[in-house]
Amino acid sequence: MQSKVDRMKIHALIVDDEPLVRKRIRRFLNDHADVHVVGECGDGATAVNTIKKESPDLVFLDVQMPGLDGFGVLSALGQDHLPLIIFVTAYDQYAVKAFDAHALDYLLKPFDRERFDTALERARAYLARTPAPAIDKRLLQLLERLGQEKKFIDRIVVRERQIVLGERE
Repeated sequence: MQSKVDRMKIHALIVDDEPLVRKRIRRFLNDHADVHVVGECGDGATAVNTIKKESPDLVFLDVQMPGLDGFGVLSALGQDHLPLIIFVTAYDQYAVKAFDAHALDYLLKPFDRERFDTALERARAYLARTPAPAIDKRLLQLLERLGQEKKFIDRIVVRERQIVLGERE
């Protein structure tokens, strides 16, 4: 008997401003017969429109892009279009924020095939056992947290030089 995962086709979207990264993700996905790539986007605004139009199950989403970044894409989507997210970035400082945002996984560039396949397997398992509304709930929690974050720095470090011109009496 086939499992739900075996019968299910995962519709994936690739969002990254670097064409070579998009090509690498697509090449890795081509080795998985249960994944259908519904498109590629090089910027956040196009990603928002494509996600709304195509309703992918899974999005490989770059964190840092010019204009609308990955977190901005999620905020712009609203609850009706929130897919499962695997963040892709060259910057490890976003990892904590991504997991706080309930991302399923986080691929740090340059990632290898083994790490990529691990992330995809996690997505497969999650999609097989979790109905779509539960995915929406996780990402809604992300958007709530992002809205509560401070947008301003809360401290400034100032170095002070001490110049001694003479002794005080």
